[in-house]
Amino acid sequence: MATKKTTTKKTTARKTPAKKAVAPKATSSAKSTKAAPAKNAKPAAKKTKPAASKGGAKAKKLSAIDAAAKVLATVKEPMNCKELVEAMAKKKLWISPGGKTPHATLYSAILREINGKGKDARFKKAERWGASCFVDSLTP
Repeated sequence: MATKKTTTKKTTARKTPAKKAVAPKATSSAKSTKAAPAKNAKPAAKKTKPAASKGGAKAKKLSAIDAAAKVLATVKEPMNCKELVEAMAKKKLWISPGGKTPHATLYSAILREINGKGKDARFKKAERWGASCFVDSLTP
């Protein structure tokens, strides 16, 4: 059963924060120590790093797919992705940053390259014992 009573919501008066006293502005007779920036002034140029010397430059880390291409070029036999990841870690070319399935990531990267570049890809797919294996296509 519905009642005919109406309810009213009581609201409390909002308290406004007290305004802080503002210090009076300095008169024109007191000179500021800092000069005002010019309207058309250009922003300061960014600091540039000095050019690295050729002998002291750090070698760039290889990606997983680049390391896999190097391993396949030296081994010259078809390998699956798990074997590639183990060989890359053994040769210290690339080590997984802690992922659970680096072989799956490598597999998808190789397939993306094969599908994207076609005959120009560094890899080609080979069948060995029914598993997906890859061969470095740059080797004879």
